[in-house]
Amino acid sequence: MSPAPLDSRAVSSSLDSIHISPRTPTAMRAARRSADTDEGEEVELTLLDDDERSRAARGLSDVDSLGHIDGPKPKRSLSVKDRKAMVLLIILYLIQGVPLGLALGSVPFLLREHLSYSQLGVFALSNYPYSLKLLWSPIVDSIFIPSLGRRKSWIIPMQLIIGTMMLYISLNVQKLLDNPGDNLYELTFIFTSLVTFSATQDIAVDGWALTLLSQENLSYASTCQTIGLNSGFFASFTVFLAFNSEAFAEKWGIPRLTLSTYLKFWSVICYGVTFWLTFFEKEGKESIEDSEMTISSVYKTIWNICKLKHIQALIIMHFFAKVGFQANDAVTALKMVEKGLGREDLAIAVLIDFPFQIVGGWLAAQWSSGNTPLRPWVLAFWPRYFFVVLTLFIVYYFPQPPISRSFFIFLVIQTVLQSFATTIQFVGISAFHTRISDPLIGGTYMTLLNTFTNLGGTWPKYFILKGVDYFTVATCRVDDDLLVKASECVSDHGKALCADINGECITERDGYYWISGFGLAFGIVFLIGYVIPTARRLQALPVQAWRVHNE
Repeated sequence: MSPAPLDSRAVSSSLDSIHISPRTPTAMRAARRSADTDEGEEVELTLLDDDERSRAARGLSDVDSLGHIDGPKPKRSLSVKDRKAMVLLIILYLIQGVPLGLALGSVPFLLREHLSYSQLGVFALSNYPYSLKLLWSPIVDSIFIPSLGRRKSWIIPMQLIIGTMMLYISLNVQKLLDNPGDNLYELTFIFTSLVTFSATQDIAVDGWALTLLSQENLSYASTCQTIGLNSGFFASFTVFLAFNSEAFAEKWGIPRLTLSTYLKFWSVICYGVTFWLTFFEKEGKESIEDSEMTISSVYKTIWNICKLKHIQALIIMHFFAKVGFQANDAVTALKMVEKGLGREDLAIAVLIDFPFQIVGGWLAAQWSSGNTPLRPWVLAFWPRYFFVVLTLFIVYYFPQPPISRSFFIFLVIQTVLQSFATTIQFVGISAFHTRISDPLIGGTYMTLLNTFTNLGGTWPKYFILKGVDYFTVATCRVDDDLLVKASECVSDHGKALCADINGECITERDGYYWISGFGLAFGIVFLIGYVIPTARRLQALPVQAWRVHNE
């Protein structure tokens, strides 16, 4: 499911007809079920057939040190209903990916020429709401307009707000980007709001996916998210950067795509999909009728979930698992552009990689089914660490521009293989979350799990970007003489002073290599000492071990 459900519309709707449901949608079904069945009988969010499910519940699956299981995996067919549901989910995730691609991708590249890494760290705070949506997910689960539906009550207004915000940014983008240093906090606030609304929608979409897809095909929810989010993200990142490049537009004889035009286009798409969703897509009654749990009860349930020892171990694992390759994810592409790689070349490389990610997401969904969804997730750490080392050498020995065709092909291959490992991890951990999530609180359990996953990739970014500047030593030289007046050439202020006296900034120590090295060392130690044994233990647990029975 969503990496931490990309819930995008955290709008506190001021609609008069808003309905506060006393319970979450599936809780009443659980209450009725408990009257007829034993306490231990649970509805499983699992990808297994009946035989494998019973074996997993008894904890008797045969697993090896990394969780291998013996026996063939059942093949699942997709019904027409599931196919339509997948199309809907992909479209909704696509819309969520557009603002994320702007905030996490293209806008930092547009700002890099004018801002230091420390200032980019401030802008990176706009990514945090996506990782913290758990704080308001119970509200999204419990408050809705009956005539619209539990999930559509949030998805529709969120898409309207996102479309309107993108329209607003498109009309003011020139003012904001002309002097980004002076408008840094305004830019951060605007994109923080945009990501917040996107995160709110994701909560609703994640919850809807649990009922849109049939039980045996729930693993494809993460596939829908991979396709949809990646499509939206890369449209806003790589595709936009390519068509925004003057060199690319001149080479192909096409008009340059401005950020203003791009945002206006997607605002129209948001309005169009919202219209279609409002009048032509109906939400199943089961998701709005069986409701019993109050908002406070949902928060209490979340607290009870967090008190489970298994969840606590999972939280620790998620919180630190991505530290090892965060510098690579956050800084490497910026460094390559700094070294002379054209933004359009970077965009083309990632664009070529896109179809491979789609295929990779589909394959990873197959590999992550069964009792051991964490196995591919764990194994993919090693290639990701390998690519951290490889990219350090690529940046260090980056050739003088223009780069040769052979080197560009090498970059494309490296990008494809690295993103394939990333996709395997994303789909694998999402499939594991889908398997263990308790449907009794709608999308909140899933949001809880994905929140910790996303937070693990978000919280280090600010400190990494700050650390790059902190460990960097650069001085200003004029005619080969060290100029004491402008000895510091890391901050924007120092660079401006150096430029005023026609000096050149000379980097004597690049903090990028130091931060990458620290992160890599920590990541490998944490992987061997904690992640591998913990993942092996957690995926061997029966599904009932992840359930909370409120008193």
